[in-house]
Amino acid sequence: MKEKISALMDGELEDREAAGAIGTLQGDGDARDAWRAYHLIGDAMRDTRALSPGFADRVAARLAQEPTVLAPRRLKPEARPWYAIPAAAAAGVAGVSLVGYLAFAPRPDAPAVARAPQAPVAAPAQPQVATVPLPSGADDYILAHQGFSPRVSLQGMAPYARTVSSRSVEPRR
Repeated sequence: MKEKISALMDGELEDREAAGAIGTLQGDGDARDAWRAYHLIGDAMRDTRALSPGFADRVAARLAQEPTVLAPRRLKPEARPWYAIPAAAAAGVAGVSLVGYLAFAPRPDAPAVARAPQAPVAAPAQPQVATVPLPSGADDYILAHQGFSPRVSLQGMAPYARTVSSRSVEPRR
């Protein structure tokens, strides 16, 4: 049927065939949709305007007459639920309480408060540890591989601190 519609639009059908195609267009909704689509395609190819002359000017004039709204309307005070202000106040009190608790709560790892002086206790004798001097290249090796040390996994500032000096066992020359 679409071939007949296309031929009808191009004027290629005989009178009887054209009358039959027009009769089909009147009864068949799909055929009418195809007819409209083919006409729109043809208008677009020929650059034919489907709108009346001056349509754009009329739309522009009507838009210019409409008022410009720059801000939304103000909400009425009763649009807010009755519990909004007490809920906001309760949230504020809860937030301040939480911050205060976290700031002033006793911590188990905190140092103990200073106590009264006690009698000195004799310290046990420290065992003597013999230090073995490292070879001269060991300091450079340790400094170069400091990033792989197990102490890097510790929290705090230790991983970011750089060693700037080292003690040498060898006499200066």
